[in-house]
Amino acid sequence: MTKQYKLQKLAVAVGLGLFSVTGQALAEEEQAMEEVVAKATRLQGSAASVIAERKNQAFVADILGSEQMSRTGDSDAASALRRVTGLTLVDGKFIYVRGLGERYSSARLNGANIPSPDLTRNVVPLDIIPSSIIESMAVQKAFSANMPAAFGGGSIDIRTKSVPSEFTSSIEVGLGYNASADKGYTYDRPSGNIPKSLKDAIVQYRGNFSLDNIIKRDGITATETQSVSQIALKTNNDLLMALPRDLEIKEESLDPKYDVKAHIGNSFDEDFFGGTIGFLAAIAYSNEADSADKSTNIINQNLAENCSKTLATAEDVAASCYTVVKKSRVTTETERYNGVLNFGYKIGNHSLSFNNLYLVDNEDEVEVAEVQSPSGSNIYTIVNDGRADRLHEFNYEERTLLVNQVIGQHTFVDYWGLGLDWQYTESEANTEIPLDASYRFFDTYENGNYVSTSITGDDNRALYNYTDMEDHVKSYSGNLTLPIYGDGYELELKTGYDFSDRGRYYTTSSYTVDNNSGSSIVVNEGSASPLNSASYLTEEFIQGRRILVDFNEPSAPDADDYLAAQKIDAAYGSFDLIYGNLRFSGGLRYEEFKQSSIGTSSLIFTKEDLNIYYAPEKIEEGSINEDDVYTSLAFTYLGGERYQVRASYGETVVRPDLREVVPVAYFDPLTDFRTFGRVGLKSSPMKNYDLRYEYYADNGDNFSVAGFYKDIESPIETILAANDASYTASFVNGETGEVKGVEVEWMHDLTYLADGFFTSGNITFSDSEVEIDPALAGNLTNPTKRMTGHSEYVVNFQLNYDSADGNHSGSIVYNVFGERIVASGVGGREDAMEQPFHALDLVYTYYPDFNSKVKLKVKNLLDENQEVTQSGIAVREKEVGTSISLSYTYEF
Repeated sequence: MTKQYKLQKLAVAVGLGLFSVTGQALAEEEQAMEEVVAKATRLQGSAASVIAERKNQAFVADILGSEQMSRTGDSDAASALRRVTGLTLVDGKFIYVRGLGERYSSARLNGANIPSPDLTRNVVPLDIIPSSIIESMAVQKAFSANMPAAFGGGSIDIRTKSVPSEFTSSIEVGLGYNASADKGYTYDRPSGNIPKSLKDAIVQYRGNFSLDNIIKRDGITATETQSVSQIALKTNNDLLMALPRDLEIKEESLDPKYDVKAHIGNSFDEDFFGGTIGFLAAIAYSNEADSADKSTNIINQNLAENCSKTLATAEDVAASCYTVVKKSRVTTETERYNGVLNFGYKIGNHSLSFNNLYLVDNEDEVEVAEVQSPSGSNIYTIVNDGRADRLHEFNYEERTLLVNQVIGQHTFVDYWGLGLDWQYTESEANTEIPLDASYRFFDTYENGNYVSTSITGDDNRALYNYTDMEDHVKSYSGNLTLPIYGDGYELELKTGYDFSDRGRYYTTSSYTVDNNSGSSIVVNEGSASPLNSASYLTEEFIQGRRILVDFNEPSAPDADDYLAAQKIDAAYGSFDLIYGNLRFSGGLRYEEFKQSSIGTSSLIFTKEDLNIYYAPEKIEEGSINEDDVYTSLAFTYLGGERYQVRASYGETVVRPDLREVVPVAYFDPLTDFRTFGRVGLKSSPMKNYDLRYEYYADNGDNFSVAGFYKDIESPIETILAANDASYTASFVNGETGEVKGVEVEWMHDLTYLADGFFTSGNITFSDSEVEIDPALAGNLTNPTKRMTGHSEYVVNFQLNYDSADGNHSGSIVYNVFGERIVASGVGGREDAMEQPFHALDLVYTYYPDFNSKVKLKVKNLLDENQEVTQSGIAVREKEVGTSISLSYTYEF
């Protein structure tokens, strides 16, 4: 392998070629470039190609390429997108664009709407889409008529890898380790879903498993040896024993993270029609175990100035900052696998591709928590009362996403160069929770030492939930493009149609285990580890006791299941005119939106029950039927190859999620709050203003600065209600809202300081305000406040290195966001603020030859923890830990 030229020269050459300055430089170095072309994509040139696409967009957009994702070491779409200007990542899943919550952004796959396997949101959790299948991602921040009108902060289009033009094949294996997760909790997870006997019992006993109802429904009569109560008790005990009950927890060493990826693809010429056939097949599997300490506290409404944050002494308890203190350790095992199978055919100016994607994301979580209540209605602490509550929680969730897609692209040269592109996509998301069990105990202590574990003599000693959700989307669209070239101008006319049809079915079944004896029962006398406590429901323990199971469905008219459907019909027309150094773009989009959501129940057995849940007025209350025309305009001043100035205006809308308009309760994993939908939520019209200056240098350097402003009518905000032990949340339309800010982005070559170095990054400063009618805000502390999830600043910085011989590359990657509201304060409590998380990562890649690479990633070098505060006092904290991973890739 020859290395005749320094790689920064190649970066300049590639950048110049991409910007179409001249082809001569490439021709002069053709021979050398043939030998190192594979390495050129690792330089600023890879970023420059993405910059070139962004530069040529009529509307403000940021493009993230596969090579950039590889450089930062991000394994999925969500973690990669946080590198884009103005984007922040929440809960590792959801992207906030310009400080606006996930409801203000939308994600498409190759231009198609896809369903969400997330139980609580319409938007797709982007952590399930691996970066290994992504070719690029486009984040459009200024609305254009060909985009969905449900556009707030931005629209994300994820473009998957297509059929290659020549043979390609590789295999990658990797190992990883998290310094904070060497040990964790494990258990033997039972298989299966709801036992058949419990399903049948719901119908048999109309959802009421009480002994009196069993006697009545079964027509039980006494025998010589058993009373009717004894017979009914045995029937109930048999139902209870059908539930998974042996949930003993063990503390063990956790396996290191491991993953494997492979792909193969090729294209072949066929002689019959004279076209080219190609395919791409890829598979990936990963398994990762993590364990973290976590605290979740409820702050005292009347805070003393120097309140205590610990419960070590009686004085601490008396002066505690909290009403409830919950400390837990959470162990999570995540198993992911995916498969891609794409076929393509191209002949002349026409191409067809058939894309098939299957993603599976399984998460198994076990949490052991200790709960103390230093104040409030139920007071108990270890130091004062020798008591703490103990929680054992088990949750296993299976999420799948299946996408089948046909894409066509055609250019009709003989008909004025008319272009046609279209797509037809059918996709399905499923989420199943075959195990969600929660056990509640109380532990007794003497002198701070554990003595025993008991269950109290009341209901809900154990709770089992089974959940199933199906979300189906059919999406198709087409676009016609007509280029017109005249004397001194270029005009592109475009029109298109966009259709999406969506249906979702969500059902949950809940069973409680109640201690109807009326007195506490010791389940662990202290001889065994308290981790064994959740295995106490043995057959011997249950038989003959008044430990009863019941079906935990709310009674009519309340609901915990729902059905939802959504249909969007849209058509648009747009133009893009370049006249000299001026560019004018704009269009109109007509969109008809129909959505209906209705709560339902498993306890519908009669016509009267049906009429309660499906009453016409309820269907009408849960429906949205609206249509409107949305305007987009953009102006660009083209200052030659060096710079351009953009200004744009767009009218868009943000709509409620499917389940937000249904009065069904659910647990929101993002906030840890029990959340209720609200009938009658309205859509939020928006006006979007953008102004941007972009500078491009010959060597690939670039710089941009932008200002933006968003005026929101009736923004949807989360409001809280609280007692001294817990929070609940719901939604309300605010009166007005606004977001304004400035973004700066750059890429700069540093070879004048040291060969091979360059830097890139972005900074966003912004502010927001929302006003909520006090009459609707409940006991919200601040009816006028920043928008939920909004950060006043976001910083991304990368220092990159490519060695002159092409064998080494590395990046130091830094990301931080400003504090943001995760929950609005109520009852005089201040807003709960997620504190800045300083993420510093290191990625190093070694290329021993053209076919191999070794990659080392170290994440969270600063060993930061996630923290949420209220009034300056920590109410939530979670350990993250520093993780290390090493992978080896071989390309055949």
